Amino acid sequence: MDPAQFFAASRVLIVAGKGGVGKSTVSAALARAAARAGLSTLIVEIEGKSGINGLFGRPPLGYEESVLHPGGGPEGAADVRGRLLTPDDALLEYLEDHGLHRVTRRLLSGGALDVVSTAVPGIRDILVLGKVKQLERGGAADLIVLDAPAAGHAITFLRSARGLVDAARVGPINTQAAEVLEMLTDPARCQVVLVTLPEETPVNELVDTAYSLEDEVGVSLGPVVVNARYPALAGLDGDPAALAAGTHPRPGPGEVAAMAEAAAFRAHRAALQGEQVARLAAALPLPQLVLPYLFSTDLGLLELEQLADVALEGIADLEALPDR
Repeated sequence: MDPAQFFAASRVLIVAGKGGVGKSTVSAALARAAARAGLSTLIVEIEGKSGINGLFGRPPLGYEESVLHPGGGPEGAADVRGRLLTPDDALLEYLEDHGLHRVTRRLLSGGALDVVSTAVPGIRDILVLGKVKQLERGGAADLIVLDAPAAGHAITFLRSARGLVDAARVGPINTQAAEVLEMLTDPARCQVVLVTLPEETPVNELVDTAYSLEDEVGVSLGPVVVNARYPALAGLDGDPAALAAGTHPRPGPGEVAAMAEAAAFRAHRAALQGEQVARLAAALPLPQLVLPYLFSTDLGLLELEQLADVALEGIADLEALPDR
C-alpha cells in the first residue's frame, strides 16, 4: 500500500495502548513516516510526560505549535510539528472565543474546571477532543497524530463524547460532544491505531480495548502496531564452538558457554514473541505493523528514523485496507 495513501486515509490518527508499550515512540515514528511520505504532520500530546520532544531533540512541547522536525531534504519530506493540549488551556481558548475573555483567568485560577469536571464527568476529555476537532476542521495539518492516554483511560477518553451526548441533551456541551463523536466515528476523519508489545498481558489488553472501542465508541481501527519485536537473527541454532573456531583470538570455554546461553535466550524470547503475535492475529482480524526492538537505552532522532524506515516498509507491504 502506498504510504501517502495510507496516511491520507484519515485526518486524525489516534495512537493508544497500554502504558509501557512505547505508544509515544510509535506516535513519533508514525508522524515522521507520514512527513517523509509528504504529509504535513502535527503531533498532539495531552499528558505532557511522553518525551516525544526528546526523540526529536527538541525542548518540551507547549500549547503553541513548535517544529519538531523541519521538512525538505532529498525525500521532499514535510514538517513535523507538535503541541501540548491540556483541558485548562482548551477551556481558556474556548471561553475567549465565545467572548468571555475577562472571566476566563479568574475561573481557572479559582479551580472552576475542577468543579465543572466533578459535576460533568468527561468534560476534560471533551475539551481536549473538541480542540483536536477544531484543528482537524481548520486544516492545521494533513495529518494530526494524537498521542492518547494509556489503554484504560483511552477507552473513557474516547467514550466521553458518547456519554455527554446522552447526558447533556441540549446546550453547548451537547453540541461539542456531538461534533466530537461525529469526528471519531467518521473513518475519513479519524482512525485509531493500537500499540502492543508481543507479550501476553499487553496483547490481552489490546484485544479487549479494540473490541471496547468498536462496540462502545464506533471508531475505525487501523493496523495494530506490534512494537519492540526482536529482529530475526540467523545462526542461533549453530554450535558456538564451531562458529568461533575460525576466529582469532579463539574464545575460551567460558566465553563459548556464555555465547550458547545468550543464543538460547534470544531464540527462546523470539519464539515466545512469535506465539503472541500469532495469538493476536487469531484474536483480532486486523493487519499488523511490526516495529523492531532497538537495543538502545536512550532513543533519539537516529533511532526514530530507523523506526520510520521500518514503518514505511511495513505500510508498503500492507494490502489496501477495506472500508470500515
